[in-house]
Amino acid sequence: VIKVASIPTAKLQVYFIDNEDYFHRKSALVDKNDKFHPDNDERAIFFCKGVLETVKKLGWSPDIVHCNDWMTSLIPLYLKTTYKKDPVFKDAKSVFTVYNNEFADKFEGNLVEKAKMLDIDDDMLKELKSNDFSGFVKLGMEYADTVVRSDEDFSDNLNGLFQEYASRKRLSQVAADENLLSSYQALYDELSH
Repeated sequence: VIKVASIPTAKLQVYFIDNEDYFHRKSALVDKNDKFHPDNDERAIFFCKGVLETVKKLGWSPDIVHCNDWMTSLIPLYLKTTYKKDPVFKDAKSVFTVYNNEFADKFEGNLVEKAKMLDIDDDMLKELKSNDFSGFVKLGMEYADTVVRSDEDFSDNLNGLFQEYASRKRLSQVAADENLLSSYQALYDELSH
């Protein structure tokens, strides 16, 4: 379900991906007893697919698709495989920003089967076999055109992931101060040319 709202003073329309089973909760990742929602992986997968299908349905052709953190990490993969030949996405570049939001909880079930789509084989999803946060982040970093590190103070695990991908990817550190907007603008300008 797609819901539309507007902010009249900003002359802005906002589109929401909704699903009563996944998103009608008072918490994001854990319940009131601090227990990890068992369907967090399915919620992320649904959101990624829903966003791309919404953009396709509305006929928007984005220059840049900016994905923020693990919950959106499948979008760069989907753009490079399932949606690669779609005219709406043919020129789109992806930016994947990682935040210091690491958690130790494990996802349930077979993530590879849940995340699979057209033109995606098991090997492309091998990082998800870990059933954890790192698997999603590795996948986002692998398929994004650019990876942005949102914070200088990352865990040892996240620092390790950045070092692992540094030799193969364009990685950026976005300034966490008043230069944030200009840092992103410079990155977007470079990707668009």
